[in-house]
Amino acid sequence: MKEVSIIPCLDIKDGRVVKGVKFVNLRDARDPVEAAEAYCREGADELVFLDIFATVQNRKTRLEWVKRVCDVVTVPFAVGGGIGSIEDMKALFDIGVSKVSINTAAVNNPDLIAEAARQFGKEKLVVAIDGRKNPPESNRPRLEVVVKSGEEPTGLDIVIWAKRAAALGAGEILLTSKDADGTKEGYDLEMTRAVAEAVPIPVTASGGAGALEHLYEGVTIGKASAVLAASIFHFGEISIPEAKKYLKEKGIPVRM
Repeated sequence: MKEVSIIPCLDIKDGRVVKGVKFVNLRDARDPVEAAEAYCREGADELVFLDIFATVQNRKTRLEWVKRVCDVVTVPFAVGGGIGSIEDMKALFDIGVSKVSINTAAVNNPDLIAEAARQFGKEKLVVAIDGRKNPPESNRPRLEVVVKSGEEPTGLDIVIWAKRAAALGAGEILLTSKDADGTKEGYDLEMTRAVAEAVPIPVTASGGAGALEHLYEGVTIGKASAVLAASIFHFGEISIPEAKKYLKEKGIPVRM
């Protein structure tokens, strides 16, 4: 098994880190620059920065917010939210971003995945997938892709979409369960495992981490290559060194 990455997520609204439950009821968490510096110091393997209202507000990623964080990070730094074109990606790479994450834009224009992979390399391209679980009687896919910050169902099956994204050139998948997001009840392991077993690229589990064992389950049951969390880190419930120590003691390889 390769080393598993521990990734704090900075959900950004109005230039501040926020955290909600199931993508709503957002509360202020901290300043993004202060958070980024602290997480790098504590040993985060990577940081993800999501401008969560960019697509909903029909605007581009706020480069000034990204630049402030870029100036202090010392680990790979992925940015998502409001990225809809090759030009948007280039603007982010030009200020020092390591990877870009596309979600709604990829669903609307799958060719963007292939074009971005060609221009920048697969290793710089994350396809983020937000999903929900539907009841069997709904006549919709059991695991369905949602877009626009989870507000809009697509009718797309998550596993089918993940396989297509990988085939088109995605370097990795960032998979978030809308149902689990912010609940602290654990990742959606069924969803995570279904995607991880279906694609040949790394999958990051996201949405629902609330305890150390959830991180372990995300890797062992969910088959994720990386685990992303927000609330537990932002509000000081679990530190990154604690998470790494716990996983190492359970036999999961991590970068100490």
